[in-house]
Amino acid sequence: MNDRSMLIYLFGGILIVMLGVTSWASSVQPVWQWTGLKQAPNHAWTIATLFDAYFGFITFYVWVIYKERKGVNRVLWFIGIMAFGNMAMSIFVLKELYKLNDEESLQQLLVRPNE
Repeated sequence: MNDRSMLIYLFGGILIVMLGVTSWASSVQPVWQWTGLKQAPNHAWTIATLFDAYFGFITFYVWVIYKERKGVNRVLWFIGIMAFGNMAMSIFVLKELYKLNDEESLQQLLVRPNE
């Protein structure tokens, strides 16, 4: 199995797991009934986790800015990443992986800006 295929499986798996976990969590407790920010003792860890997640989203988005040249694409990806997090990020990576030719190295994925 080559590196590209491994990354396709990894990010495809992340997408599938995130969709499954999100669906499961929504069926157990709707997001509008969540009380994590209102009740101790878990509210501090909830806030820390949200900061950690969104800083990770921003870090990833820096790469998206490099890859995407069109302003409208940058804005749409920002909204998608901030709204859907790792699911949108997995979709972006999968999109970029599928654009690679079999002869191209993964370096092209990371360093070649989109046209």
